[in-house]
Amino acid sequence: MPNGRTGIPTAIAAFFLWGVLPVFWKQLDFLAPGTIVAQRAIWSLALLVPLLLWSGDFRSTCGVLRQPRAATWHLLSGLLLSANWLLYVWATLNERIVEASLGYYLNPFFNMLFGTLWFGERHSRLQLMAIVIALCGVLLQVPAVGHFPWVALCLAVSFALYAVVRKRAPLGALAGLTLETALISPLACGWLIFGGLPLAATFGASPLECLLVMGTGLATVLPLLCFGHAARRLRLTTLGILQFIGPTLQFLIGWRYYGEPMTAGRLASFALIWLAVAIYATAALRTGARVQAKITP
Repeated sequence: MPNGRTGIPTAIAAFFLWGVLPVFWKQLDFLAPGTIVAQRAIWSLALLVPLLLWSGDFRSTCGVLRQPRAATWHLLSGLLLSANWLLYVWATLNERIVEASLGYYLNPFFNMLFGTLWFGERHSRLQLMAIVIALCGVLLQVPAVGHFPWVALCLAVSFALYAVVRKRAPLGALAGLTLETALISPLACGWLIFGGLPLAATFGASPLECLLVMGTGLATVLPLLCFGHAARRLRLTTLGILQFIGPTLQFLIGWRYYGEPMTAGRLASFALIWLAVAIYATAALRTGARVQAKITP
C-alpha cells in the first residue's frame, strides 16, 4: 500500500488505544508514577528486542550507536517520550484525566506550529483562527478550574516535540522505538533499584498485579509502533486531525466513567476547543482536497 494509506489506519489504531488506556493505567495505582514509567521502559524493551531480531534489523540498529548524531536524535526522542509518559501517568492516577485530554486536544496545534517552524508546512488563515480559538479555550480553563492548565500544556508540547524528533531521527518505527527505549533503560533500571522500594515491591503484591506490570510493555509498544509508523508517512497536520480520536475518548472516560468534575465553565472551555478542532480539521481537509485536485490528471 502507498505510504499515506498505511499511515492513516495505523494512526487511527494508535490514537484509539491511547484514548482507552487510562482505564489500564488506573489499575496500576499501587505503584508510584515513576516506577510505572520505569517498568514501561523495561518491559517495552523486552518486547521490542525479539521483534527487532525477527525483523532482521538488529545489527543495523546497533550500528546507529556508532553514529553520534543519529544516536543523539534517538536519545532525545527517548527522553521526550519518558517525560510525556511520566506526566500522563501522574495525571491519570491523580484524577486529572480530563485535563490530560485537554493537552492532547492542544497537541495538534503545536504539531502545526512545529511543522511550520521545522518542516516548512504552510497553513491557512482558517487554521490560524483555530489556534486563536484554542488559546481562548485554554485561558478559559483558568477561572473554570482555578489554576493554569500546566499539565495539559506540558503534555501537548512534549508530545509535539517527540513527533518532530521522530521525523528527524533516521530509524523506522520498530528500530527507532527499540533504540530510544534501550537508551533510556539504564535510567529506568536505576530508578527501580535506587528509587526507594525493594525491587520485588515494584512488581506488586499479587500475581495479578505482577501481570499488570508486565502488561505495561504491550500497552506501551503497540500504540507507539503504530504512531511511529504513521509519523514518518503523514504530514504533521494530517496526524494532528486523526489525533483528536484519543483525547475525545479520554475526556469521556475521565468525565463519565471516573466522575471527574465538569463545571459549566470547564465545559465552555472544551466547547471552544472543539470549535477550534472543527475549524482546524475542515481547513486541513480543504487543503488536502486542493492538493489532490492538482495532482489528479
